[in-house]
Amino acid sequence: MKPLNRYAYLVLLAVVALLVGADYRWRLFERVDAQAGDVLTRATVHARAPSPDIVIVNIDQTSLEQLNDEAGSWPWPRAIHAELVSAIAAQQPKAIVFDLLFNEADTFRADSDALLRDTIAATPGVYMPTVLLGDGQGAKLADLPASLGLIRTPQAQPDARAPLLLPLVLAPASWHGGLINFDHDRDGIGRHYLLYATRDGWRIPAMPATLARDFGWPHPDRTRMRLNWTPRHATVSYADIYLDAGRETPQRPKNEFTGKIVLIGTAAPGLMDLRPTPLSKTWPGIEILATAIDNLEHGNWLRDAPRPWFAALAITIAALLAVGFQLGINSLWLGVSMAAISVIGAGAMWLAQGRLWFLPLAMPLVWGWVYYALAALVAYVKERARREATVRLFGRFLDPRVVGQLVAGGAIDSAPAAREVTVLFSDIRGFTSLSETRQPEEVVALLNRYFSRQVAVVFRHGGTLDKFIGDAIMAFWGAPVDDADHARHAVAAALDMGRELEAFRAELALDGIDFDIGIGVHTGRAVVGFIGADDRLDYTAIGDTVNLASRIEGQTKGVARVLVSQATRDACGDRYHFDDRGEHHVKGRAEGTRLYEPRLIEEKR
Repeated sequence: MKPLNRYAYLVLLAVVALLVGADYRWRLFERVDAQAGDVLTRATVHARAPSPDIVIVNIDQTSLEQLNDEAGSWPWPRAIHAELVSAIAAQQPKAIVFDLLFNEADTFRADSDALLRDTIAATPGVYMPTVLLGDGQGAKLADLPASLGLIRTPQAQPDARAPLLLPLVLAPASWHGGLINFDHDRDGIGRHYLLYATRDGWRIPAMPATLARDFGWPHPDRTRMRLNWTPRHATVSYADIYLDAGRETPQRPKNEFTGKIVLIGTAAPGLMDLRPTPLSKTWPGIEILATAIDNLEHGNWLRDAPRPWFAALAITIAALLAVGFQLGINSLWLGVSMAAISVIGAGAMWLAQGRLWFLPLAMPLVWGWVYYALAALVAYVKERARREATVRLFGRFLDPRVVGQLVAGGAIDSAPAAREVTVLFSDIRGFTSLSETRQPEEVVALLNRYFSRQVAVVFRHGGTLDKFIGDAIMAFWGAPVDDADHARHAVAAALDMGRELEAFRAELALDGIDFDIGIGVHTGRAVVGFIGADDRLDYTAIGDTVNLASRIEGQTKGVARVLVSQATRDACGDRYHFDDRGEHHVKGRAEGTRLYEPRLIEEKR
């Protein structure tokens, strides 16, 4: 086997390892881990309960319809929001968090803006949102009010700017809050929430980070966190709160907002605050904010495991598969093992998420399957090449159709080994006379035709052609394929070769020429397999059994066309009738060898 073929699985492992390194360096296939996490999230989300401390006041479609007469079409006069804040604040909530922007003044209803400005200024615990735009110059961060909670790091540039949408309708002292930017991954799905944005050494906090700081909640010291999704939080309609002005009704308990974090936002489809998340392509933005706040309040956001560990895991899985393929383990069993590893990996992801860890196991598993598929393809190509080479090789000795079946079933054993076989030698009598009356080219053509017919007989009876020795043929039965009836098949072939000779002579009109064959058959143990030098191997049989078969063929002249040994006669049982042709002394043996002429039962005389 060539070195490249010998180490093909290791070379493939090196290629996959490089691809894994590129993947985890540039996050080329990060989406696979993300989408696997999405599937797991949807499957387990109902096992987690939303925080009872968070209530959403939703500007839903009902609110838009019920307040149409009083507030008109959207956007409503800011006085409406001012009255809602007063109604909620009367119940002493923990915080009132707006998910609505107030960055532009209402030039037609200045008094309405003033009412909201004064109400927010007089109400503690109100948080107002800001948004960081993707482009633009914006205001100098050093000039913004302290209420925004900007953090100046040692690397902060004094002239740094950021394009922020600020709540300019309100007094600067009321700008306390944070960013509510939708933080999506490269595939557009929101799986994280922004905690801080950075600009030239300045950190701009997001709304959840500001709440965590104010209430002393632990939070990750990073720019974003992976959300641990829950079902929807408790929600009441904006119109119900506004129209009831905080009065107790049968549908709502008294002081329903006391001690709660109240989020004011919209899930109405027409107001376009719906975002793609693992749970839905149209998940309300207010719910995303609620989930982030919920996670920080309870410290149950998902922690990201170090990705290099999983790059190493991907290479380890591929390496184990490489060892398996290199050892010749069946591809099916390796596939079953890979499936078991995948099931274990999925279970590990599920258990880890319950313990607040996000394990990016999907990509190691995908890379394992990639390696398995490529290695299985290499194994298939190598096996097919091996089979084709074996078919070509054994096609010299066996019927190619039989070889194809045997190779497909893996039944051929070519390693040299001692086996019980039956050996046949066939030699032409009178070939010299025939050669003297014809041209050499014609003689060769006749000999080739004769050999073709006789080899067809050998193959027809399941024999293995060993070699041509001048005008002689050597064949054997019982290898490379086990054959319990190898003696019977060899004798049948010998008799059939005689009949084939008669047909050949009749075809050539050789009745007047002494052209005959002698066939000797013997059964015994011989070493069979590929024997020879590294660059020249022949599949052959060697040993005393072969020698005796050749000697028996030499005794046929003047006795019988076919002679077999006592061992062959005994191995054939009662399939044939055997005429005893006496004891013969053959070269190399001190004792005589009893020989028999086989006949079909119906030919018995």
